[in-house]
Amino acid sequence: MVLPHLPALPAPPSWFPGHMMKFTRQLPALLKRTNVVLEIRDARLPLTSINRTLEGALKKWRLERGWDPNNPGRRFIAVEACEHIVVLNKRDLVPEWGLEPFRKAMEKKFPYQQLVLASCARQKDIRNLSEMLVKIAKGYPHAMELNVLVLGMPNVGKSTLLNALRNMGIKGRTPKAFQTSANPGMTQTLSTRLKLSLDPLVYAYDSPGVMLPFLGRGAEGAERGVKLALIAGIKEGLYDMRALAAYLLYRLNVLNPISPAYLRLLPPGVPPTNDLEEFLTLLAQRMAMVKRGGVMDLSRAAVYFVRWWRGEVGSSATTPTDQSLPSTETQAWGFDFQWDLRPQDIPADQRDYALIIQEKMERCIEDYVAMTDREEAEENNVSETQIKKKTVQEEKERRRLKNISKR
Repeated sequence: MVLPHLPALPAPPSWFPGHMMKFTRQLPALLKRTNVVLEIRDARLPLTSINRTLEGALKKWRLERGWDPNNPGRRFIAVEACEHIVVLNKRDLVPEWGLEPFRKAMEKKFPYQQLVLASCARQKDIRNLSEMLVKIAKGYPHAMELNVLVLGMPNVGKSTLLNALRNMGIKGRTPKAFQTSANPGMTQTLSTRLKLSLDPLVYAYDSPGVMLPFLGRGAEGAERGVKLALIAGIKEGLYDMRALAAYLLYRLNVLNPISPAYLRLLPPGVPPTNDLEEFLTLLAQRMAMVKRGGVMDLSRAAVYFVRWWRGEVGSSATTPTDQSLPSTETQAWGFDFQWDLRPQDIPADQRDYALIIQEKMERCIEDYVAMTDREEAEENNVSETQIKKKTVQEEKERRRLKNISKR
């Protein structure tokens, strides 16, 4: 099969409801009574699911609690707990071979963040995270309690993870504390405190998922929006399902061009394809999606394809067959990491291979940080509406100061 090409992507929509803006403004005050921030990200989009709009408040919070601005791993004053833990949720939806190289690459780039790999379906992961919070609380025996704030983008699994932590930390049967949904925006207000442990006392707040106010311009912004829509992080209906299906087909072919995961949906013996119309026609035939007149219902097939990948219908898109190390020249892990590695450069020892993968991931992380810094410097992460509002505010302030000077 010929290597796939990135399909044409639609311009990203703006989806930043009022409850997201309200929480963003409340965050600095909330952090004053917070000891641990659990930032939840999606393992399939470990970089795209980083919310840059929250980083300023988190950085200020750390500095106020005594962390060294020049050495993020050193703390001058440690009167109370102040920890930023990044939870890479849904780890079971990405190949196992990339988890450890990714963890090491992130620790090297962001040494002040503790990275935890977790899945709500794995009791061991939930137990490890619960024990980590209890250990932090026991490190400050004079504190009455430990307060945890859970935040992240929409639909990364915040409420589900908190329900699992409560079930793990409180003995006996516990009712489901938070409602969960496959659609983004279920949680729209800061929750009441949820008890996660009795001894020591650990409480947690669930927060609304916060999307980026503007997803960006150009190809970077368009791809960022499609990725977030694929994990149902953006309100349903803002994207055409065919556009999502086209990008998903492209990504699955990049991840495994020899035997992509979608082949199990198609008739036996069908080879991989880059053609969306051909793929949707084969899928509609296999699933008996036929409109009146015997015409294949390609729109319905596109919806099914996307929801199958999300795990909403049929069997999971990730199986043990997807866990083998890549052997092709173009390699990828999740939807955020892609690199080239010539077959002759692939070592026989898996330990050496893991080190090479870690180095490739480190380069991808550096490229991502450089891209976001460039977007911020060029204001490509700010919409025209935001620029106009800023201009109006600056003009009002200029006139106010002018009137004051005349008095």
